[in-house]
Amino acid sequence: MASKVFSMKRNFVSAIALATAMLAPASAMAEEVTLRSADGTVNLVGDFIEFTDNNYVIRTGLGDLRISASRVRCEGAACPSFETAAEADVTLSGSDTVGLGVMPLLMSGYAAYLNAEVTTTELGAGGEVLAEMIGDEGFGDPVGNFLIRSTGSSDGFANLLGKSAQVAMSSRRIRVEEARALRDAGAGNMVSPDQEHILAIDSLVVITHPSNPIDTLSVQQLAGIYSGAITNWSEVGGENAPITVLTRDETSGTRGVFDERVLGEGVSQTGQAFTISDNNAMAATVNDDPNAIGYVGYAFQRGAKPLTLINECGQTMVPDAFSARTEEYALQRFLYLYNRADTNISESENFVDYAVSNAADEVIAKAGFIDLGIDRRAQTMDDPRAQSLLDPNVDAFEGGVMREMLAQMVNYDRLSSTFRFRTGSQNLDQRGLLNLERLTDYLETQPEGTEVLIVGFTDDVGAFESNRELSVRRAESVRATLRDFAGDRLNGITVATAGYGEIAPATCNITEGQRSINRRVEVWIQSPA
Repeated sequence: MASKVFSMKRNFVSAIALATAMLAPASAMAEEVTLRSADGTVNLVGDFIEFTDNNYVIRTGLGDLRISASRVRCEGAACPSFETAAEADVTLSGSDTVGLGVMPLLMSGYAAYLNAEVTTTELGAGGEVLAEMIGDEGFGDPVGNFLIRSTGSSDGFANLLGKSAQVAMSSRRIRVEEARALRDAGAGNMVSPDQEHILAIDSLVVITHPSNPIDTLSVQQLAGIYSGAITNWSEVGGENAPITVLTRDETSGTRGVFDERVLGEGVSQTGQAFTISDNNAMAATVNDDPNAIGYVGYAFQRGAKPLTLINECGQTMVPDAFSARTEEYALQRFLYLYNRADTNISESENFVDYAVSNAADEVIAKAGFIDLGIDRRAQTMDDPRAQSLLDPNVDAFEGGVMREMLAQMVNYDRLSSTFRFRTGSQNLDQRGLLNLERLTDYLETQPEGTEVLIVGFTDDVGAFESNRELSVRRAESVRATLRDFAGDRLNGITVATAGYGEIAPATCNITEGQRSINRRVEVWIQSPA
């Protein structure tokens, strides 16, 4: 076991780094520190000398080394502390997926949006970054200073509760107990549209070493690996080798999503799993161990091999952008920003408004995440859904409805805008409200004569014909809501409705979460000839 742990942590960028680590004193000294990079490629040990010009200077067996704080974090009692709270107008705290993956480019995009210049300084204090913005391309007055603390989603909500942060970054939705604690502390309704903001979409990707011959795992096999029931790659069709299971800390929002979607309630991860600090380190560790398996956000694969997943019903799940936007990939998740209702800081409000607007889409996509823009995809006979509608093993009545849908579907493209309802309600959920605004903006750019078909679907609970009637009512509700929202902006565009009930499910109908995905309203579009 010791050799395995060593192989996981041994990951250096150069022979110098390796030699330095080997020549470092074996016993810890009062001034000894360790400099580590987030991706595991730098791991240096030496005596701390000073921090100057945003660089650490340490003394090693090879002499004095100067390492940029933008590349590493400092660990040890001698590491300098940074008093940054007083310097920052706005503090954002929480998920490293958001803080490390999105925020650097988002800050640059926000600066460009304000015609400002931004200077970012990585402080080396556990993932802290200070972004300083000066207006008029750097020649004007300060616009604002933003401190970004990247740890875990739970930390973000704790800091929001303690008022040490104005904005929480999260890779999961706020938990009930967190929302109640903030509400009781006077922070407001944390799930209201004014305080809960969907920033982007991410797909958790299961990764292995590039040399691993396994390309596909079922969700059941993946759950077996992470629960400890499966311990050797040969048990899932691979080579005879023990599986190195890598996971995240229990406070990580990434792990929370993985446990919920893969293991389910009441199933714990194996005690043999190694805990990895962040997404970058996870990918680096997988790339260093041929027998490893891990999971990362979509933007953090870093050359590791992504696996295709198969759900309980035999449906293939690929983590592409369209499936994420429609919420039809099982490990898809939203990335969030949260703010308190009792914090009146204009800089934080202005930044959040920008981050969730169309203006930020390009920046979010550049960061490797999936923005909330609208994607358009042709519906052809080669599509797996079209093929499923040709199923001969259904009765004549249901088969007739399936053929009716197929004949209509192939004449339209599908938009990624997909509407869902709160359980037992005609009110759209928060994503539905966002889709409404984005869809209106998109349709407004389409040529006169464009035809839009709003198409409803249900889960398989209840009678077939009743479900079809329900799907039509839901589609008509979305059409009416769209017309009310858009007003005269969609003049010249025809909007009709249809409903096909429980046929063509997007996922299984086993759990309530899966059934909620199938209770949907899609948007199909046909351009004028």
